[in-house]
Amino acid sequence: MNGRAMVVNESDVPLERWSDPVRGEVGFRTLLGGDATTTNSFTAGVTEMQPGDWLGHHRHEPSEVYYVIHGHGTLVVEGEQHAVSAGSTVFIPGNAEHGIRNTGDGPLRFFYAFAVGSFADIEYRFTAAEE
Repeated sequence: MNGRAMVVNESDVPLERWSDPVRGEVGFRTLLGGDATTTNSFTAGVTEMQPGDWLGHHRHEPSEVYYVIHGHGTLVVEGEQHAVSAGSTVFIPGNAEHGIRNTGDGPLRFFYAFAVGSFADIEYRFTAAEE
């Protein structure tokens, strides 16, 4: 699929979910860069968080971009809190510790992208797991 245009509908990609005390309570769909849509350029998808859901503080080598589609949350990057809402764009440098929590009363949805060819190439290092 490298070098060809590709269209992926979010509704055709199954929702994966993390639900544990280290990684958090969070759902996501990897739209590009997964096994079914391998690219050699980047990995991208959509994260879905219900009110109160959270993604544990973690680091990974590649930089990441978030674009908030819907809802409200608090993003922490290297200890600094940032309020985010629909229309917010975030750049997270490689190896920067970060985590996010849905602080709104409805779903929080954001698009994410990494400059790596597969989600399997990203090694998440969760802060709570290292303590």
